[in-house]
Amino acid sequence: MNAKMPRAAIGGNWASLLLPIAADDSIEFDKLAAEIDILTEAGVDGIYSNGTAGEFHNQTEEEFDRIQEMLAGRCKASSTPFVIGACQPDPSIMLNRIRRAAALDPRAIQVILPDWWPLTNAEAIDFLNRAANAADGIPLILYNPPHAKRVLTPKELGAVCAAAPDVIGIKLADGDGLWYAEARRHLSGLSLFVPGHHLATGIKEGVAAGSFSNVACLSSRGAQSWTTSMQTNIDAALDLERRIRAFMDVHIVPFRQEFGYSNAALDKLLSAIGNWGPVGTRLRSPYRSIDMAEAIRLRDIARSELPDLFR
Repeated sequence: MNAKMPRAAIGGNWASLLLPIAADDSIEFDKLAAEIDILTEAGVDGIYSNGTAGEFHNQTEEEFDRIQEMLAGRCKASSTPFVIGACQPDPSIMLNRIRRAAALDPRAIQVILPDWWPLTNAEAIDFLNRAANAADGIPLILYNPPHAKRVLTPKELGAVCAAAPDVIGIKLADGDGLWYAEARRHLSGLSLFVPGHHLATGIKEGVAAGSFSNVACLSSRGAQSWTTSMQTNIDAALDLERRIRAFMDVHIVPFRQEFGYSNAALDKLLSAIGNWGPVGTRLRSPYRSIDMAEAIRLRDIARSELPDLFR
């Protein structure tokens, strides 16, 4: 780790690598390869693996390695930036994943804070610096989602990351105007990745560098075009964001709030609604999957309410 290394900029529209899962719970690697090629051809700013929607919590280490090697090989062949998620609730497993990920030379490595028991700030700093040593010069992105055992405030994140200089970015949920003011105060100099359907607001607030995007799950090309438009016509981008949020609130969020499906199930539903690749809605057991019939039902609705994403 180089403690004096400047925090490098990273941002834009990053598409999630979703795992095609067969009926026997195996990963369909032929479909995964096709998915990577579709995303690179869409011209997204980058592809990231092993976020929540990549089901990092439900893979063997052999599968982890095969997924990352496939992503790295195909992205390097197409000159597409990629981030590897080395996330795992167990810190020892995560450190080993980081070491193996670093050998593939990604743009960055995404990590979480060990999750069985909430870490103190001092413990979080210690872990992130150990992760940086394991990463051997590859910068880190901290993933602190709303369902983490401990969700840090902007002030807490600022203090932790100031003492862990290899962390160049944070994937997190945003909030109201007060949250954005706190983020500007405590997190300047870090690349912040807000939820995809809030990205235009994050850009307008001068806080977001980009998103590891649920909107890209719905339409990778549409999300890329929308992200690009934020630099030239933020008002139009905000109008589309309002419609995206309304679609999510009415048609997607109830699957979590009323029926208890996971965020990964919702992201796979979005992908199946977009119908851009061979992913499907199936999750690995024991997590429940949303029926494909729901995706088919919502396809025309999505295209009617969000035609901008499907041109």
